Amino acid sequence: MSATPSAARVREAYRHCLGLARRHYENFPVASFAVPARLRGPIAAVYAFARTADDFADEEDRSPATRLALLRDYARRLDAMAAGDPGDDPVFIALADSRRRFGLPLPLFHDLLDAFGQDVTKKRYADFAEVLEYCRRSANPVGRLLLHLYDEATPDRLTRSDAVCTALQLINFLQDIAQDYREHGRIYFPLDDMRACGVDEGAIATGRTDAAILRLTQLQVGRIRALLATGAPLGRELRGRLGLELRMILSGARRVLDRLAAEREDVFRRPRLARMEWMAVAWDAVMKDGPGSGRPPR
Repeated sequence: MSATPSAARVREAYRHCLGLARRHYENFPVASFAVPARLRGPIAAVYAFARTADDFADEEDRSPATRLALLRDYARRLDAMAAGDPGDDPVFIALADSRRRFGLPLPLFHDLLDAFGQDVTKKRYADFAEVLEYCRRSANPVGRLLLHLYDEATPDRLTRSDAVCTALQLINFLQDIAQDYREHGRIYFPLDDMRACGVDEGAIATGRTDAAILRLTQLQVGRIRALLATGAPLGRELRGRLGLELRMILSGARRVLDRLAAEREDVFRRPRLARMEWMAVAWDAVMKDGPGSGRPPR
C-alpha cells in the first residue's frame, strides 16, 4: 500500500482535475457559476475519472482489445484506491479524497466503466430496454454522484435524477446520430423501432432524412418528453445552486428537444441554441419554479 498523499499532493491533484475539466467541460457543469467552490474540486475529480475512461473507449486508433485492457486496468486501480492505495495518478488521488469526504458509492464508478466498455463492443441495441440499461450505467451515475456530493441523495430524488440523466443521454443520441455512426459505427436507435418505422441502416449511413426516419425520431422525442416530465419536479425540490443548475439544464434540454422535434429537413444536423435562447433558459431557471411552471420561486 502506498503512503497516504500529503495535503499538498491532494491539492495539486484537484488542480490537475480542474484543469482537465475546464478544457472539456461541455458535458459536466464544473465551470458553472452555480457550483459551490467547495464542490468544484470533487466534481472535477469525478469528471476527470469519467472523461479519461471514456477517452479510452473512444480511441479508434487503438484496437478494441487494447481499449478494453485499459478500462480493466482502470477498474483495478479504482478498487486499489478504494482499498487505500490511490497510487500516483492525480485523478485517483483526488477521487480518493472526494470519496472519503462525501461517501461516494464505488459501484457507480464501476457502472461508468462497464458502460464505456460496452461502447467498445456493442454497436447496436435490440430494443429500448437495452438502451435504457446502457443509460443506467453511462448517464445515471453522474446525477447520482452529484446528489451524493450535495447530500441530497434520497430515494425519490435519485429516481428523478435517473429520469433526467437518461433523458439527457437520449437527447445526445439524437443530436449525434451522424457522428456516432461515422466515427464509431454506433447506432443507438433500437433496432425494433427502426424496423417498425421502416428505417434501414442506409438512411443513417447516407444521412437521408425521409418520412421513415422522421417517424423514428418523433418516437424517441415522445419518450424523452415523458422522462423529462418524470424528472422535472427535482428541479423544484432542490434549493440553492443545485436546484438552479438543474432548472437550467431542464430548460435547455426542453428547448433543444423542441428543435429536434421540429426538424423536418435534416435530422442529422446538430441543433444550436442562439444567445437569446440561452438567456431564456436562464430566465426560466431564475424566475420560475422550474422550467415552464409559471410560478414564482419560493
